[in-house]
Amino acid sequence: MRNLQVQPLAEVLIQEKIRKGYKLLAVLLDPDKVNFEEHRLLEHLSGECSPDLFLVGGSLLTKGSVHQTVTWLKERLPVPVWLFPGNYLHLTPAADALLFLSLVSGRNPDFLIGQHVVAAPLIKRMNLAVIPTAYLLIDGGIPTTVSYMSNTQPIPADKPDVAVATAMAAELLGMQMVYLEAGSGALYPVSASVITAVRKAISLPLVVGGGIRSAKALETAYQAGADIVVVGTAWEQNPAIMADMIAVRNKMYANNAF
Repeated sequence: MRNLQVQPLAEVLIQEKIRKGYKLLAVLLDPDKVNFEEHRLLEHLSGECSPDLFLVGGSLLTKGSVHQTVTWLKERLPVPVWLFPGNYLHLTPAADALLFLSLVSGRNPDFLIGQHVVAAPLIKRMNLAVIPTAYLLIDGGIPTTVSYMSNTQPIPADKPDVAVATAMAAELLGMQMVYLEAGSGALYPVSASVITAVRKAISLPLVVGGGIRSAKALETAYQAGADIVVVGTAWEQNPAIMADMIAVRNKMYANNAF
């Protein structure tokens, strides 16, 4: 992935791991749901249970602070923090990098390019490392916040050809990452068939999130071809599940070596 800004060392190392075939685990933190007075975050996300990456953001922020969440994490855990913004207001120079998401599966111009035009001057002033990312919503069985807020229809779960063609178009347009998203709290995750079809069609790093509630679902996504799997709701509801998920990631690690 070639970012527009100079890449911090942590991002270079993550990209090198992906290039060499490592499977990475990311934890998504919604600032609206972070309680900074609780210590369970550190208990379940530090030491041997540390993920490879934190994503901070959400479709709707009503009370939380992206900046506070990012700085809180970076002061306590030696893990890269990337922004996962819902709009141009969800930015902070404290982050290590920004997923510059374009909702290429939808037809709402605001999330294809509109928010990006507004955000661009801010991003330049913040000197954020940018990863242009094609964001594809895949039907996860129920309406999600992201589909409602973006006013877009997800790609049908049984239409992998549509997901493939969309991801291929994103690669040809110069995107540097593809993110398949079933949505926070999805009834079911992106299917293995969709992940595999997209993986075979593109050479870009592939991120998969939404509906990953178990170690088995995590392993399925990895085996289907995901490079990075994002866990959010499952961790929020049961922080102890991270140990099982880290075990799956480590098993994938064992199949690769620098």
